[in-house]
Amino acid sequence: MKIEIRIAGFGGQGVVLAGQILGKAAVTDGKNAVQTQTYGAEARGSAAKSEVIISNDKIGFPLVRKCDILVAMNQEAVDKNTKDLKENGILIVDSSNVTSAPETKVTVIKVPATQLAQAFRGEKLYANIVMLGALIRATRIINERSMRKAIDSSVPNKAAASNLLAFERGFTH
Repeated sequence: MKIEIRIAGFGGQGVVLAGQILGKAAVTDGKNAVQTQTYGAEARGSAAKSEVIISNDKIGFPLVRKCDILVAMNQEAVDKNTKDLKENGILIVDSSNVTSAPETKVTVIKVPATQLAQAFRGEKLYANIVMLGALIRATRIINERSMRKAIDSSVPNKAAASNLLAFERGFTH
């Protein structure tokens, strides 16, 4: 098993942190993982992406060529990255920020992550973790317990409870 995942959005939406958490959870789950990230010079507001490869075997090349799963936090992420999604792949979009998904042979999962995050904490900054919850529910690529452990160890102690709640919101949506 080898799964290539791209999480894309704007700088400031937490796509890099989401990728780091996903990679850490994969390792906690006993899998091999590699995570890379790219973002614009201005960081906030420019395009950003985080890529994670998860495998039961060694990972020979650390970059995603064609992703099995694309998590898109906004419309620009959908528009720029869908071409790199494999046929029959999974596209998970934050329907709070994405108005249209392409007509392709992929499974599209719509999650109003930004709305869900704002509704329970008044903060859209938890949308990335809501999306991780939706990703794990839809794919089961990582054990839920490993995800919770990775979230807890990746965010400041004072933010852990809110992030775990955000994960739960995405997982149960």
